[in-house]
Amino acid sequence: MFRALLLSLSLGFFLAFQFVVSEIQLGSRLVVGENSLWVSNNGDFALGFFNPPGLPNRFSIGIRFNSNSIPFDQRKVVWVAGADVVVSDNSSYFELTHDGELVLCDSSLGVPVWNSKTNRFSVSSALLRDDGNLVLLKDREEIVWQSFGTPTDTLLPNQKLPAFEMLRAASDSRSSYYSLHLEDSGRLELRWESSITFWSSGNEVVKKKKKKKKKIGAVLTSEGALFLEDQDLMRPVWSVFGEDHNDTVKFRFLRLDRDGNLRMYSWNEVSGIWKPVWQAVENQCRVFATCGSQVCSFNSSGYTECSCPFNAFVSASDPKCLVPYQKPGCKSGFNMVKFKNLELYGIYPANDSVISQISSQRCKKLCLEDSACTAVTYTNDGDPQCRMKLTRYISGYSDPSLSSISYVKTCLDPIAVDPNDSKESPVTVTKSHSICLPCLVGATSTTLVLFLGFQLGIVVYMYQRKKKLAKKKADRFSKATNPKGLMIFSVDEIEAMTDNFDHNIGPQIFKGVMPENELVAVKEVEATLTEERKFRSSASKIGTMHHKNLAKLEGYCCELGRRFLVYEYAKNGSILDHIVDPLRSKKLTWRIRTETCLSVAKALCYLHTECREFVSHGNLNCGNILLGEALEAKLTEYGFGLCAADKDVEDFGKTVLALITGRYEPEGVVSEWVYREWIEGRKETVVDKRLEGCFDVEELERVLRISFWCVQMDERLRPSMGEVVKVLEGTLSVDPPPPPFACARSSPTISSESSQSLYEP
Repeated sequence: MFRALLLSLSLGFFLAFQFVVSEIQLGSRLVVGENSLWVSNNGDFALGFFNPPGLPNRFSIGIRFNSNSIPFDQRKVVWVAGADVVVSDNSSYFELTHDGELVLCDSSLGVPVWNSKTNRFSVSSALLRDDGNLVLLKDREEIVWQSFGTPTDTLLPNQKLPAFEMLRAASDSRSSYYSLHLEDSGRLELRWESSITFWSSGNEVVKKKKKKKKKIGAVLTSEGALFLEDQDLMRPVWSVFGEDHNDTVKFRFLRLDRDGNLRMYSWNEVSGIWKPVWQAVENQCRVFATCGSQVCSFNSSGYTECSCPFNAFVSASDPKCLVPYQKPGCKSGFNMVKFKNLELYGIYPANDSVISQISSQRCKKLCLEDSACTAVTYTNDGDPQCRMKLTRYISGYSDPSLSSISYVKTCLDPIAVDPNDSKESPVTVTKSHSICLPCLVGATSTTLVLFLGFQLGIVVYMYQRKKKLAKKKADRFSKATNPKGLMIFSVDEIEAMTDNFDHNIGPQIFKGVMPENELVAVKEVEATLTEERKFRSSASKIGTMHHKNLAKLEGYCCELGRRFLVYEYAKNGSILDHIVDPLRSKKLTWRIRTETCLSVAKALCYLHTECREFVSHGNLNCGNILLGEALEAKLTEYGFGLCAADKDVEDFGKTVLALITGRYEPEGVVSEWVYREWIEGRKETVVDKRLEGCFDVEELERVLRISFWCVQMDERLRPSMGEVVKVLEGTLSVDPPPPPFACARSSPTISSESSQSLYEP
């Protein structure tokens, strides 16, 4: 409350000193301590001082959004004079001098720290235009300098990035190393330290002519598209589109964010947030050195985190995450520690040496024998490769989906503990004195070689034949993908992969087989629920989401009035199948049921609060919760329903009650019976009888209480999914709920204490 009051007071103070100027006259000045602004005619943009993130006592001068339709804390800065230049004194100022220069002066130093270098261009005035472009004018007409020509980390609509120009991410410990370049070749490239390119626009390289070079420029359109444009022919050579392309959106921008990713944002007036509608690198862990000299992974909540897998092998006094091996300091020899599903790469320097056509054991041995090698990563996706690192400064990516194996060299000195150390037994040969062993070996070897050669020929023939058949099968499927990398199927292809919907594994869910025998779950959804454009847009957005309890979307079909979603395969079908089937219900032990409740809660919490924008499920029920091989929960159909968070919370409460009781009723009327049994002290009677009394009474009480809060008729009393997760984890206590089927405000059973807070501290 106090912080909100301060914010409103500071906002009122800030706005009180705004003034709109059609022209900025020579000699005009902005002073840090005066909190004044230069504002565009339409009021959408303002130029003034602000505190850079993490620097409360420093000030930069820049242009930000200023529209009254955007809350103050959402008014993003889109241009900064001198990029990361700051001043430190309240009397520091920004001035359009009488010589026609923009100058930023730090009064504590008594010198200019940035200027526009325009004193020779006869500048007569300046203007902050309605599109956010600050311009210096000669004779009040000709533009001799503009902020659009010196971008920092952001492009506004119709602002062009010409060849050889770049955007650089705002500074922090790592992000100032990231930059976006438009090369003379006509490609956009994301780079780390200007030398490592980890993403490019993918268009064809422009062929240079001897007499004339093609002029290529990047531009963000007001409709939500990013173009690479041939400025001579005035046509695009490459383009990407935001998911809300051509929608009515007043404000957009393109930014190279601090995490090294390039994103397009749109202002969503309904939700009051900047919505990311496109990003260059879909998997954030694939941004080079996004974790510095640590390893990037997705945690249990589904978002990225940085960790150091080498901590067990280094001194506790060493705060850096460096590979433990040091050539001069290893006295007792060294060993190789194996890390599965881990991909490593050197960053200082970033010069991994690559050896092809090699086995994993040979790869490990090469590093063990090379005194300069610190670690290796072995991959074999049809082309075996060994990547050798010659530095202790290493970054990486860890994920269960990776087939990569990394070996890290560690010292055998006492401080380096190697829990994976396993010594191979030496091969022994027993000699026989009664038989001519060399003669026998020679004869046997010849026969064995001939036999193995014949068998190998058969194996190679069968492999090649199988490969050809698989290729023919793969050719039946479309190669089309959308910008998110999802596969787009036709109805014929869906029918082919499901064998004409022959194997049902859940409500409108069918087992399918993709090329290379990859199993998938194909879900048919009602075409009337979402119109085609919105369906495709939602599918593209869902394709960027990563959480262990969300079924990964592999592709979709949207044609002939039908809609299909193709998910990763879940071996054990849906929760609903297990509830209604007496035999399969035996798999649903109490532990599996409570873990499923928690997993679904975490998935919904991720959708509501941890994605780049709010995402609802909209249709949560037992039929769209699948169970994987280890009976882990996988949520499907998320992201296609449009509803508020409290609707998902209510559906979650009903789903939990169905899972606990083993009674599934689409209308959720089972809730009233369960509440009546609980309030009358007979909670044990509601548990699924097929569990035969094998359940935890304390857990049951906690689960029932939070479920009743979730299904409250007064949606204002429903908890957030984040609170639900804490209750189910046992880290947050929960009060007894009021009757969920009448308005809580009119219920005489609710105390004033309960109406103020759902949870005990």
